[in-house]
Amino acid sequence: MSYKISLCSTISTLCLILFISFNLEAQTKRLKRPKSSVGVSSVDNFVRESFDLYDKVYKYDGYAAAGTPLDDNDIDVLEDALVELTALSENAPNIVSDLDGVGVLKQGKATLQINKAKKALAYSTKTAKELLLGEREHQNKKDDESDANEGNSNNNESTDKKDDNKTSTTPEQVSNVSDNLEVLSKFDFVPGDKLLFFDDFSRDFVGDFPSKWNTNASGEVVKVNGENWFELKPGYGIFFIPDVKDLPEDYSIEFDILTQGVGKNTSSTARLHVILSDNLKFDEGQEHYAQVSLPFGQYGVFNIRAYNFFNGGAGDINSQVKADIRDEVLNQPHISISVTKKRYRLWVNEVKYLDIPRFIQEDKVLNHIKFHINNFKDGEERLFIKNLKVAEGGVDLRRKLMADGKISTNGILFDSGSAKIKKQSYGIIRQISQVLMQDESMALKIVGHTDSDGDDSSNLKLSQARANSVKQALVDVYKINGDRLTTDGKGEAEPVADNSSNEGKSQNRRVEFIRQ
Repeated sequence: MSYKISLCSTISTLCLILFISFNLEAQTKRLKRPKSSVGVSSVDNFVRESFDLYDKVYKYDGYAAAGTPLDDNDIDVLEDALVELTALSENAPNIVSDLDGVGVLKQGKATLQINKAKKALAYSTKTAKELLLGEREHQNKKDDESDANEGNSNNNESTDKKDDNKTSTTPEQVSNVSDNLEVLSKFDFVPGDKLLFFDDFSRDFVGDFPSKWNTNASGEVVKVNGENWFELKPGYGIFFIPDVKDLPEDYSIEFDILTQGVGKNTSSTARLHVILSDNLKFDEGQEHYAQVSLPFGQYGVFNIRAYNFFNGGAGDINSQVKADIRDEVLNQPHISISVTKKRYRLWVNEVKYLDIPRFIQEDKVLNHIKFHINNFKDGEERLFIKNLKVAEGGVDLRRKLMADGKISTNGILFDSGSAKIKKQSYGIIRQISQVLMQDESMALKIVGHTDSDGDDSSNLKLSQARANSVKQALVDVYKINGDRLTTDGKGEAEPVADNSSNEGKSQNRRVEFIRQ
């Protein structure tokens, strides 16, 4: 009997110590990571990655509870975590389908672990956003007051129920977090600032092969919903080559994709290849090339592939990166590629899937861009591209703005005839916000410019509205004081290039930032 009393007393003391220690670390009861795996790789990976991110965010939540301010490195870690949380959350519904055919007991265990991982993701997403906005400490005080009103119960079951309520965000809500501009604030693609090539096919006749391209087969400009798109034709050894020559060391490539007829029966090998090549012939390259291919199959998750070939032999990279972009390729995605000397990065919409430090193994040998598609069913599954833009990069807009007091960029894009900012433009706006955060005394004038399409008065109003949209993004997304920002619109009155060409129009559609 005395042994039982002593044991109970010891357990009670340990529980009290653990409870006190826990409350010193953070205000929210910690979710426990599952101790054993399920044996289904997709589930085990999802649970592990969810709790890895959860542990990271939970640590910073503990700092906030203790009143410790976050430094710049902490903020960067949390911003990166938000991007990872978004991608992981969007994969959650697909993981459930992986349980088909699994035994009942294993399926039950997997379901419990998936649900627990979703709770961890919901907490992590909500908390990371609050921490970045400086709201978490205030929220923890509210939680304390709420706990006090409910009697500060230490019962584990009661605490678990309260945690369930706090993290009851539905999977649908979590999967939509990528639509929140706070998440987009981490999108770090910045296009080159000197335009080298642009083609939206608006000056080509429907039915013709585009005038600024070459091929060894066929393709044509088609009209889709009133806009010209270039349809690529599938086949063996077929290449589509834009008139791009002598690529510099630092540059960006952007284009939009549209598909038709892609569905569950689309082959797992249906791919778009984007190739950086050493020649203008109809092959990948003679001595040097680097290529990345995007998957379009819909019945499963297929990888983005990266492969390089230098000095006549296989290079160091032959990789397959897991990327569920099935929904993206059906919904007109924007592809962004950044090459900075040897480094190669690729984004689909706002998500970065590749960041390879030494993908370009030899300097100044890859001078041309080629496209190739394969295994699309002819006449049934179609792929179109539009708005191919190649621009020389290398200028850090933050340093240029601080040094010169003025920058002009055509990398902030808007919907046609609209002041709605395209999501892929937030990398530049983020850089502007960083300058304003660095120098809190700085005030900026934001000036919008348009090309000459349309009448003068409409363009003047549109340019003003676009400048206002950029200001609003800085205020709403990056929390810049609006009193530091003024706006103006010049319409088409101050062109920097010839409005008779697509390239010139692209340069004239720009936004200026001028230090006041």
